Amino acid sequence: MLSRPLRGAAVLALLAVASTAHAQAKYSIKEAKTELPKELKPAVAKLLDDNAVQLLDGKDTLICEVWFRKEVPVKATPEQVKNGITLREIPETTLLGALRVHKTMTDYRKQKIKAGVYTLRLAYQPSDGDHMGTAPNNEFCLPVLADDDKDAELMKPKALHETSAKVAGGSHPAVLLLFPPKAQAPDTPKLEKDAMSDWILTRPVEVKAGDAKATIGLMLTLVGVSSAA
Repeated sequence: MLSRPLRGAAVLALLAVASTAHAQAKYSIKEAKTELPKELKPAVAKLLDDNAVQLLDGKDTLICEVWFRKEVPVKATPEQVKNGITLREIPETTLLGALRVHKTMTDYRKQKIKAGVYTLRLAYQPSDGDHMGTAPNNEFCLPVLADDDKDAELMKPKALHETSAKVAGGSHPAVLLLFPPKAQAPDTPKLEKDAMSDWILTRPVEVKAGDAKATIGLMLTLVGVSSAA
């Protein structure tokens, strides 16, 4: 049996190996016109673009597909829309897209998201001591099992958290980190690795407030884990 110091050293070595593997992993994306998953309710599916962004690993194995909403409603003035929308102008729990997981992936808290079809809704991280310093931003996409998301209407934040917790199989919702959207959206989806070795998808998405419209670069972390996880 290993002594306590040796056990501690072994654990640290395993963590170092896992961290190195995460940093060296390679991913790519491609955009494909695909049929929307049949598991999605009609009220949800009709709002989504049928161009999916597909995430592949270094062996070209398909990990997941993401469909974004064709038009995201925002609460903003025409001037705000023109100058640049933040995620806080999008009402909390707004439907942003859908996710089909082909190969089990992990969320930002290192919780497993199993193969299946999910909707993606906007959530704000609670402003309390339990969440301080756990993420660089306070906005997330919460996956919800497609069968549990009956329509595209807004829901109570607490209900969203509880429903998403079923995805992670615990008391905490599944979470995918969002970054502040880019006012100058790319023409096509882009996948980039940041300084923390997290892989972030930037995808052009149209936002609308009344008659005012603009295209932003919505930034969603597809591969990444909090340092506090």
